[in-house]
Amino acid sequence: MTRMTGSTTLNAQTTTTLPGAEVLLRALVEQGVEVIFGYPGGAVLPIYDALFKQDHIRHVLVRHEQAAVHAAEAYARSTGKVGVVLVTSGPGATNAVTGLLDAMMDSIPLVCLSGQVPTPLIGNDAFQEADTTGITRPVTKYNYLVRKPEDLAPAVHEAFAIARSGRPGPVLIDLPKNITVGDAPYVDAGAVTPRTIRMTTQPDRAAIARAVAAMKAGKRPLFYTGGGVINSGPQASENLRRLVALTGFPVTSTLMGLGAFPGTDERFLGMLVCTARTKPIWQPMTAMC
Repeated sequence: MTRMTGSTTLNAQTTTTLPGAEVLLRALVEQGVEVIFGYPGGAVLPIYDALFKQDHIRHVLVRHEQAAVHAAEAYARSTGKVGVVLVTSGPGATNAVTGLLDAMMDSIPLVCLSGQVPTPLIGNDAFQEADTTGITRPVTKYNYLVRKPEDLAPAVHEAFAIARSGRPGPVLIDLPKNITVGDAPYVDAGAVTPRTIRMTTQPDRAAIARAVAAMKAGKRPLFYTGGGVINSGPQASENLRRLVALTGFPVTSTLMGLGAFPGTDERFLGMLVCTARTKPIWQPMTAMC
């Protein structure tokens, strides 16, 4: 279980003032970003200009914003890093929603940078304006609308902390064009104390005892594993294999849990899927138990 508490605080330090787009890229570099997947548009042209002037971050041009998010998901899955997406305002941001929901459901750490109309025009039905933070609130772990230059760098640093911590997930930062064009102070990541993620890490021994009792009493016991085993690291997968070896129970898995248990093991029944059948698909599976 995770819960986010508190608010962002800044520790005292000497700041450097730069154009907002350069502050953004400098914060990304400090967070270890090497690749951005994106599609350009008017609201994010200052960011693209700054990208062109540097050689620390590589940009991968896609043909649709949804593809950018899915590509960033694949990057995050294969590297263990936070995937980064850059889209423009309005339709650019709304095209990213499906990918963001997919990342949310699959616990993939992402930071999506979306352009926005200048702050004085927000709420005036400006060209390619959309309520991006309102639209993406149900499909992100957290989101921001940066209204003040001094909030830009702290928002980026905190977004990465939130995307990585607890149950990973996507975070969106909405960037009005006047914020990326105008000057903003740069703040190092070490000077930012992000909102804390409080996790329940101690096992509930009573719940474990109930699970063991249920396993002993089960007539056709079956382990149904999911993506949490993968996200918990190699040790969790090793513990699963040890548990199966001790009990001899067969194992099935969700799509996100594939790989946690060897698919070649005779006790692995394959992936559990949902279909339009009139009876649960696990009934023929349990006949093997």
